[in-house]
Amino acid sequence: MIPVCRLADLPPGEAFRLESDPPVAVFHTEDGEVYAIDDTCTHQDASLADGWLEGCEVECPLHASKFDLRTGGVDAPPARLPVRTHRVVVEDGMICVELSDAPPNLPPTCAVARLGGARVGGVA
Repeated sequence: MIPVCRLADLPPGEAFRLESDPPVAVFHTEDGEVYAIDDTCTHQDASLADGWLEGCEVECPLHASKFDLRTGGVDAPPARLPVRTHRVVVEDGMICVELSDAPPNLPPTCAVARLGGARVGGVA
């Protein structure tokens, strides 16, 4: 488990970007729930922590794709692939995240950058 921040330091309706590889966005909803998903939109390289939170959905600030915080599923295009979700535990007022061991769904631009510019699936 990775300690993120104190629950009291993350107001409802706000997000925190955890600098991991890849980064993770932790959201505190208006209903008091806390969720963690991969921070990078699966359509194009954009931080979901910078997006708009409404209920249990976050809207990507770049092209308005929406993701369900509970499942990682895509609720609005142009993204087609879900983001990974991560287990969140709040214990003694501290938010902690257990990172998923599933492979992330990174957009093509991130996959190329992670491989040092190598060609991936015909994309350079």
